[in-house]
Amino acid sequence: MNDLASQISELPIHEYLGNDYFLLTLTFGAYFISKFIRNKFNFAILNPILVSIIFMIAFLMATGIDYDVYAVSGSKIEFWLKPAVVALGVPLYKQLHSIKAQIMPILVSQLAGCIIGVSSVVAISQLMGASKVVILSLASKSVTTPIAMEVTRSVGGLPSLTATIVVCVGIFGAVVGFRILRFGRIGMPDSQGISLGTASHAVGTSAAMERGNEYGAYASLGLTLNGIFTAIFTPYILRAMGVL
Repeated sequence: MNDLASQISELPIHEYLGNDYFLLTLTFGAYFISKFIRNKFNFAILNPILVSIIFMIAFLMATGIDYDVYAVSGSKIEFWLKPAVVALGVPLYKQLHSIKAQIMPILVSQLAGCIIGVSSVVAISQLMGASKVVILSLASKSVTTPIAMEVTRSVGGLPSLTATIVVCVGIFGAVVGFRILRFGRIGMPDSQGISLGTASHAVGTSAAMERGNEYGAYASLGLTLNGIFTAIFTPYILRAMGVL
């Protein structure tokens, strides 16, 4: 792979392959083709985000393009993440009457999900002999990346490791989340949506959106509330478990 990359880097076409807009177009193309393939064959493992990541990693390695070069074009996509998160409020607003009627069960379940999510990963990491810095970096694995990185930074973990784990958790939830929920006999759209949003943040919410507005609304709610509770309670949970 390294030999191939060095040969390609010497070709005149290499400067075009590293062009911002070419890489941007390639990223979108990889995602939409991956989505088409997933819909065509209906295999959960062919998650568009997972397939796109694998494809882009292989492309960058094969062409020898530095990640910092790709990050410049990627920042053009990253800009739209904030408006996209705000847009999650639309399906949430449409289901507002249902959410108001269940506000107490929702808040209690979200608090329980936050506590169990943080304490379980900490306990398992301790049992497996993980170092303190790794445990601190894993604690906020189930919330969206900006919140997770800030929580990790505040408790003394490695934000870069947290970001990687958050992506992996999100993809795992999007791939197998609905299957696990069906196995647990959880079939109601609101229960499935809020569970996926809580456990798998924005990636899980995206998968829920594909199922319908009700799934997406409750997934957005789970994403938001779990992010707030995790930011508030993670340091206290870590202290209670003797990590801090």
